[in-house]
Amino acid sequence: MNRHVGFVVFLAASTVCAALLSLLFGAREMGFGATLSAVRDGIVLAFPGGSERLEASSDEAKIIAQLRVPRTLLGLLVGAALGTAGALLQGHTRNPLADTNLLGVGPGAALAVAAAISFHGSMSVLGTVGVGFLGAILAVALVFVLSMRSLGSTPIMVVLGGSALGAVCSALTSGIVLTNTQSLNEMRFWTAGAIAGRDMQVVAVLAPVMLLGLVLAFGTAHQVNLLNLGDDVASALGVRVNIARAVGIIVVALLTGAAVAGAGPIGFVGLVVPHLVRAVTGPDYRWVLPCSALAGASLLLLADVIGRIIARPGELQVGITLAFVGAPFALYILRKGAKL
Repeated sequence: MNRHVGFVVFLAASTVCAALLSLLFGAREMGFGATLSAVRDGIVLAFPGGSERLEASSDEAKIIAQLRVPRTLLGLLVGAALGTAGALLQGHTRNPLADTNLLGVGPGAALAVAAAISFHGSMSVLGTVGVGFLGAILAVALVFVLSMRSLGSTPIMVVLGGSALGAVCSALTSGIVLTNTQSLNEMRFWTAGAIAGRDMQVVAVLAPVMLLGLVLAFGTAHQVNLLNLGDDVASALGVRVNIARAVGIIVVALLTGAAVAGAGPIGFVGLVVPHLVRAVTGPDYRWVLPCSALAGASLLLLADVIGRIIARPGELQVGITLAFVGAPFALYILRKGAKL
């Protein structure tokens, strides 16, 4: 227990440090003292009524308020959502290589955005987020319905159905993008996975969805522990296996859909984070899920900060930075004998 509490404290401190680094570092060079002052003023400015309380704000404070605070908050939410969703999916499937992208969420969102741009033309950031979330939820709903009717209700069948639908959605998206120049230009940045360019309005729309998903996920932790003992044992202990799995997949869809809508299809957080967490906490999902949320948030923000530093004055999208970490880790898991 003491080890678990200490690990939670460590992850919480790491998340706070990652958030501070995200506020401090950016494309514009600032002195350390000026940056700290700008961070303080920028946080005030970022929230409703801040401009009235802080009339004479500096340019640095406005940069913090309009760019870095929304980016940091979105990074925290997206990282926590993906880390938790990945841990939950691995728990339900008992598959160490299960990843949120296997549900067809990313490809479904990408297809919806590409189709909307192709038919409607250029969209606002908020419009892109809304369409992406709708596409993600519809994709998961279709996967779940098809798997229940045709393949069986087991999580492995849901993942297989998601992989198949994801391949179809990706092919359709490629067809739209290659035949529509405007779609190609607007999709290029979004599909790389990034938390830049989002404002507080986007954060305000997605935060309730992600927070609801996190609360629901944490509430199912005990059931996931029982499901990992086997379906027969879980059923004997009073768990309604099919209902528990359905709720789990819905929560994963909620978290991943909101994350993909806000930041694009960011991979590997849901794969890497649960493994790192379980190495410390063990298989108890009452600890795995909240620790995965904290670890996912800090990992994504740190990757975003690294992408800003190594490519100055430009930046690498966080999805690209995470790929350099996640791909070798997936190979490591395979080498250790993990089986699909």
